[in-house]
Amino acid sequence: MSAPSENLIVELNVAAPAFSLIDIFNRTIDLKNYRGKKVFIGFFRHAGCPFCNLRVHTLMKIHEKLLAKNMEMIFFFESKKDLMLQSIFHKEVSPVPLIADPEKKWYSIYGIDNSLMKSSMSHLTSFIQTAISAKRKKLPIHSMASGESFSTIPAEFLLDENLIIRKIHYAKNLNDRMAIETILDFATKGG
Repeated sequence: MSAPSENLIVELNVAAPAFSLIDIFNRTIDLKNYRGKKVFIGFFRHAGCPFCNLRVHTLMKIHEKLLAKNMEMIFFFESKKDLMLQSIFHKEVSPVPLIADPEKKWYSIYGIDNSLMKSSMSHLTSFIQTAISAKRKKLPIHSMASGESFSTIPAEFLLDENLIIRKIHYAKNLNDRMAIETILDFATKGG
């Protein structure tokens, strides 16, 4: 699946754009240090987004299985570091790196879509159900902070051991994510 053509920056079967960034836990996360492992990179919305927090919750349930298959995860959020550190849920995601990118520099580099229409339709059709599900799991839900965007649409990437992008999933709506089975299968067999 590809992003809209005006946003497409990355493609399948090419090296992932390299980064060396400090995560919210003050660790240097250098993509080149992940060479030799498979990597899941997720781009999420803001720290209070129930759609994204449910996804992170689901991914954390398979974290140990992925590690056992030599696969790591890296999560990007558009929220500021201090806001993310106020959330017990996000603090407990460690050891998975959480990278705050409020300027959305890496969102742009990875071709992350901004669509008011997709976001609005998701909110109209599934926000209440998603928010209830997130609340039942005691996940954070709160309004967007200054600088966060209503229109950010999530995306997920699977990289092989050479940091080549083998699978891309640009969401069509806020609940549209790569299948967990696809991620587990990639961890087992590769791309």
